[in-house]
Amino acid sequence: MAARSADHAHGGRAAPGADRHDAGGGPDRYGAAWSVGEGGAGTGTPTQAQGFPSPAQDYFHGGLDLNRLLVRDRASTFIMRVSGDAMAPGGMSNGDEIIVDRALSPRDRSVVVVVLDGELTLRRWYQREHLGRTQVLLATDDATRSHRVGPDTDLVVWGVVTRCLHHV
Repeated sequence: MAARSADHAHGGRAAPGADRHDAGGGPDRYGAAWSVGEGGAGTGTPTQAQGFPSPAQDYFHGGLDLNRLLVRDRASTFIMRVSGDAMAPGGMSNGDEIIVDRALSPRDRSVVVVVLDGELTLRRWYQREHLGRTQVLLATDDATRSHRVGPDTDLVVWGVVTRCLHHV
């Protein structure tokens, strides 16, 4: 009875761990990688990787989605860049990005983006009741500029600032 070769026993492939040589004449350094997943004894049955799971897996819940974390309504939310330092005491400096939601209505002490006398500007919205009427004052956080809103004021509330992305 003739002895079968290693190639014949494994369907024409060299057996895992067989003494193969690379083109340089030395032992095949990729032989171990070739046999990974072959079922331990070269049976051809796939195996599952084993090992110690990372403790961080308990805290991983998918990718980081900034839309989910920072945006309430994607259709009405915009990012704008701050120009100037008038709102710096409130944490919004020159070059910072602000997230603005156009669907929100301003409340007392909200930071708003308004079109005031034809100019897009960033102000803090102060709202007070006085003699049965609502009075609105728009002011910068550095107290250098304020504007009392009256019936003849050309004012459009463009949106309410919900977040400031500050550079570090």
